[in-house]
Amino acid sequence: MKDVKAYGARAIDAPLELMTIQRRELRPQDVEFEILYCGICHSDLHRLKGEFGRSHYPLVPGHEILGRVTALGSAVKDFKLGELVGVGCIVDSCGHCSCCQEGLEQFCTEGVSFSFNGIDRVSGGYTYGGFSKSYVCEDKYVLHMPPFEQLAMAAPLLCAGITVYSPLRHWQAGPGKHVGILGIGGLGHLAVRIAKAMGAEVTVFTSSPAKVADAERLGADRAVLSSDEEAMKALRGQLDLIIDTVSAGHEVNAYLTQLSVDGSVVVVGLPAEPLKVSAGLLVHGRRSLSGSNIGGIAETQEMLDFCYQHGIVAEGEVLPVSQVNEALARLERGDIHYRFVLDMQEL
Repeated sequence: MKDVKAYGARAIDAPLELMTIQRRELRPQDVEFEILYCGICHSDLHRLKGEFGRSHYPLVPGHEILGRVTALGSAVKDFKLGELVGVGCIVDSCGHCSCCQEGLEQFCTEGVSFSFNGIDRVSGGYTYGGFSKSYVCEDKYVLHMPPFEQLAMAAPLLCAGITVYSPLRHWQAGPGKHVGILGIGGLGHLAVRIAKAMGAEVTVFTSSPAKVADAERLGADRAVLSSDEEAMKALRGQLDLIIDTVSAGHEVNAYLTQLSVDGSVVVVGLPAEPLKVSAGLLVHGRRSLSGSNIGGIAETQEMLDFCYQHGIVAEGEVLPVSQVNEALARLERGDIHYRFVLDMQEL
């Protein structure tokens, strides 16, 4: 085992502190890389607060991990020393269930291993995330990171990017399709850019007047205040797909009415309380309320290449890792536009 510096919490709701964790020695199929940047996601905060089921401490968050290869196992053929790489949410799965065989590792029937606070199938115990100096991962879960001009802000693509790309691709967003984006935050601002790059007509629904102009700046064809009854009424039955990024409680039925026949509202946010759905709105128009959860490894690589081709990265701030507690506090109170990325290079 190898000692590695990291920022982690020793107990629920405790501030993150500098600590030493252990990474495994390289196996023949492993890639080791120095972490350059790691995005901060709301799920990091939820895990630190014990809100997504049981959290295991010490807990080192971070699953939008971008770095440069420093060592390779003897059997690794597809990576080279010095290459830019990324690791997102998934670092292991059973590899043989139908989901894994179809490239849907996120739905592994035996349980996927996540990049932090997940079951470590190799070393035992639980995985430590990207708020650290280095990472070790099996090569088939490591991604080739294109040389984005704004490299740090490409890190959030590894979770936020694939979270919205996967449903847009699955529900075939593209030319001739009218896509709605509900909410314009860390997920929504990327959904706008990706949907437009796919060729779709894009409408943003927001409860914030301040977000209307920003939605149009990001490329949306229009932005509608959800409180504007006339504007909402004018779009009834017009949309093929709505990506629902809202993580707070909200009235989803108002958006089901915006769908055309066979349209779907796809939930990618995670409200704490159940959503109340009108069966009548589903039945009329053969509409659906669906969900989507990140994406598999091959699709995540496809997303990275697509975003590089179209110049898409997240918007936000890059902060030194020593300011991680300040960043988490700001995230909790909503003082963010739109993502935080930690610069790990001072570790």
